[in-house]
Amino acid sequence: MKKLLLLLILFNSYLFANKSILIINSYHKGYEWSDKIIQGIEKEFYSYDNIDTSTLYMDSKRVTSNEYILNLENLYKIQLKNRKYDLIIVIDRFAYDFVLKSYKNLFTNEPILALGLENFSRKNLQKYNLEDKVSVLLEKRDLKGNTKVIQTLIPSIKKLYIINDKSTNAEHTEPLIKEFLDNFKGKYKLIYLKENNLDDLSKMFEKFEENTAALFIRFYKDSNGKLYKNNTISKFIQNSKIPIFVTDSMFIKKGAIGGRIIDLSIFGKTSGQMALDILENNKTNIKVFDELYYVFDALKLDQFTLAVNQLNDSYKIVNKRVTFYDKNRGFINFVFTISPILILLIIGLFHNIYLRKNTEKKLRQRIEFDSVLLNAIESPIFWQDDKGKIIDSNVKFCNFLELPSSKIYGKSLTQLENKNADIISDILEKYKKDKDKNNRFKYKISNDKKKIYFIKQASYCDSKTKIMGTVTIFTDITKEIENEKDNEKNQQFIIQQSKLAEIGEIFSSIAHQWKSPLVEITTIAQESFYNSNTDVLENQSYVKDIMTQVNYMNDTINDFQSFIVPSNKKSIFNAYDAIKSMLDIVEHNIKYNYIKINIDLKEDTNLNICGFRNEFKQSILNIVNNAKDELLNNEYKNRKIDMFFYNKNNKLIIKINDNAGGIKQKNIKKIFKAYYSTKKDGHGIGLYMVKMIIEDKMNGKLKVQNVKEGASFTIELESIK
Repeated sequence: MKKLLLLLILFNSYLFANKSILIINSYHKGYEWSDKIIQGIEKEFYSYDNIDTSTLYMDSKRVTSNEYILNLENLYKIQLKNRKYDLIIVIDRFAYDFVLKSYKNLFTNEPILALGLENFSRKNLQKYNLEDKVSVLLEKRDLKGNTKVIQTLIPSIKKLYIINDKSTNAEHTEPLIKEFLDNFKGKYKLIYLKENNLDDLSKMFEKFEENTAALFIRFYKDSNGKLYKNNTISKFIQNSKIPIFVTDSMFIKKGAIGGRIIDLSIFGKTSGQMALDILENNKTNIKVFDELYYVFDALKLDQFTLAVNQLNDSYKIVNKRVTFYDKNRGFINFVFTISPILILLIIGLFHNIYLRKNTEKKLRQRIEFDSVLLNAIESPIFWQDDKGKIIDSNVKFCNFLELPSSKIYGKSLTQLENKNADIISDILEKYKKDKDKNNRFKYKISNDKKKIYFIKQASYCDSKTKIMGTVTIFTDITKEIENEKDNEKNQQFIIQQSKLAEIGEIFSSIAHQWKSPLVEITTIAQESFYNSNTDVLENQSYVKDIMTQVNYMNDTINDFQSFIVPSNKKSIFNAYDAIKSMLDIVEHNIKYNYIKINIDLKEDTNLNICGFRNEFKQSILNIVNNAKDELLNNEYKNRKIDMFFYNKNNKLIIKINDNAGGIKQKNIKKIFKAYYSTKKDGHGIGLYMVKMIIEDKMNGKLKVQNVKEGASFTIELESIK
């Protein structure tokens, strides 16, 4: 075996006799990413005594100006003069582009091996006539594979940030990211971050956000050119309150969750093997580095309660908790070595350990299964012992309190010093006093959203320890409550339509009773005209006046009959025409009360809306009548109602302002409540039904506020093209 090894070393020495390799590094010494690759290359060259390597550092993270590149080329001309190399290894894009442009000035016929590129174009080589000189080991980050991992570990994910920087490398990664974003078919939201600085990102991720994660590609330089050190970036990743996944091994064990990564040491080793192959065969080769591994940090998985065993692929776990056997392995080996008498005991011990491990494995599988099952339940659930200390919960409860499990377990709600925990504690105290009255509560889950939860508690007793405790479940009943309210509103709407239908039948009966006398009056007037011997012109004038009044009465009763009949289905109609026809009906009432109605219709306003036309007209009439009743308290020369029609953000805005003095502040929050009305304050009469029609039946919004001289109602509806 020793002879074979000696022969192999001698063969390698002969094969690679006096080979000289120049490594041109895009970055500075101490930059961990490129240093690890160089270490891997040099480790691969270690057994070859006759391979000599030299390294030049271009420091492109700090300086990238054209003047710098020009001076660098002049410096390298002097350094490399009369030097002959068997291979040029360039690390990353900056060095690669530099060598292509300066090749004729610096080198003669040396082959090139480019490492760390994320995309590659042969056109560039043709431009410099170097097609037969360049080999490439492409480093392609697996964006698709990592998003698949993230979706597996966080099945209900809603938002994923992709973090990149403004460096030259980032520009070359951009096409890969753009292609990924364009072809992304996931149901959650992707947010691409590259314009921020590290302080912005730290503030963005300083608070826990449920069902959210980030995929870190790189962030060494921000848009202002500021260069961040690895320990600064590591601190940002470590302090993030959302899980951050990575695409290479730079930040494994430094705060990242993990992911499907490129191991830089293995990448360096593969680069070294490829360099040896070029020296031996002198052939170019374009290769994609595909030795990617799944690696995860156990501490970060625990922090965010992520179950990695859901992955179908094999994976590696780092930062595992040290077991008793690991801590005492030396002592156990020592005992095993010096104590032959205890062999049988040790065999028995190992047998027991085996059984224990096997049992632990089954128990762990069961616990993991129960944990996954429990965490799949949307309701927050937690266990308390007889002293009120929390001993276990599901992830939903941790998210409920916005605290990790490590800060919750072993403490009572009052000991957590957390606003959400204090709220839950007060709610449960009220529940204990009266379980039937206080079994529901509202809980704020975001700045603009609240949910209603139903409390259910049950006592339990551990069969082994005999410890008593309580299980509490909060069930989300928001949708059920909203459905009840919608049913109640629909019932009110049906009742309102029923009343309008009854009134419509009465008007139909009145119209029928009116039309016969009107026909008689018309006939009598015409007969009187033809049989009379008096002045013809005078009779014509009388008959014309009679016919005008008869037609007016006939049109009025027809308008009222059409107006009062409830709409049986939604339709598209012109809002301005509908309101104008309503105002024509009440024109005399408004006019004889000395009220002036001004209409401001902006040019090119889209007035088409969809809904129940007659109910809409009745809603506007209700607002106008309330304003009219209150305006009667004003001097008759100072009574006005202003209406404004205009579009904003594809919406039709209708504003109705009066100068009746406004609504009392104490009543302005009550006027839209069911059954609330006060003739004294005017505007509140029947506005509950108005709001329900506008918002529930017309899919719009209705707001009221006091303006300078009175009240202002704003109606916002969807414009239909």
